[in-house]
Amino acid sequence: MRVLDIGCGWGGMALTLAEETGAEVVGVTLSHEQLKVARRRAEERGLADKVEFRLQDYRLIKENFDRVVSVGMFEHVGVGHYREYFDGVMNLLTHDGVALIHTIGRLDGPGSTNPWIAKYIFPGGYIPALSEMSGVVERTGLFMTDVEILRLHYAETLREWRRRFMERRETAARIYDERFCRMWEFYLAGSETSFRNEGMVVFQMQLAKKIDTLPLTRDYMLEEERRLAYVGITRARRTLTLTYAARRRTGGEEAEREPSRFLSELPAEVLDWERPGQADDPAARQARGRAHLDALREMLARED
Repeated sequence: MRVLDIGCGWGGMALTLAEETGAEVVGVTLSHEQLKVARRRAEERGLADKVEFRLQDYRLIKENFDRVVSVGMFEHVGVGHYREYFDGVMNLLTHDGVALIHTIGRLDGPGSTNPWIAKYIFPGGYIPALSEMSGVVERTGLFMTDVEILRLHYAETLREWRRRFMERRETAARIYDERFCRMWEFYLAGSETSFRNEGMVVFQMQLAKKIDTLPLTRDYMLEEERRLAYVGITRARRTLTLTYAARRRTGGEEAEREPSRFLSELPAEVLDWERPGQADDPAARQARGRAHLDALREMLARED
């Protein structure tokens, strides 16, 4: 499977897709610095043969892809270019291709960009209403097969970003200055408030060229999430004793180790590890899953 990541940023999603699914991924960006970092990360993770990062405008790509993904880029397209954008997605997909567009959105209909945000944070940025997107999609010939609206999720993300920023505020002030720190703190706090109280959300819009490409129900999404959780937790179980540390270094700064937040959300029955040649009943699998989960929690909670 070939995947195109429009606006790949520093390469995180493209690398994860290649690592978790085995897909061949092309990531495009207009930033020289992002390109350099993304390529370095691909080399460091041994994925340079699976992920290609390019300095390229997505509108100039003449290839076709089984999947097209875009996270955090649509806010910079501009209302006047929505038709060009979705036409481009249509042309980039194979005959049975699927796209997923992830963007911040508003629930209160079309609006305008906050002047302070436009001047200091996202010049030229615009937060779309779903009505502004869906009307254009309908005219491209793409089928809108699913729309997920994430409500308070991003508020929690912003709160976590602000917490981490405040922990390293002195370092940021040395790199930039106090004015920048005040501005960034205000931006993160104000944005969190918007997502909690003012109708800001995240839209995840799934688009397909054919009406019958995807399964009839959403069950496949849950199954894939459980598979990825299994892959992640299995990898942690195999490597945690080698990588465990009371403190870790992040971007050159020491940070406190924290337990994984998703452990408590994983169903015990999907946490079993393969036992070749041994068949047992679901209750036994669930019991082993609970035991593995408890062991991981204990390992993550250790002080030394």
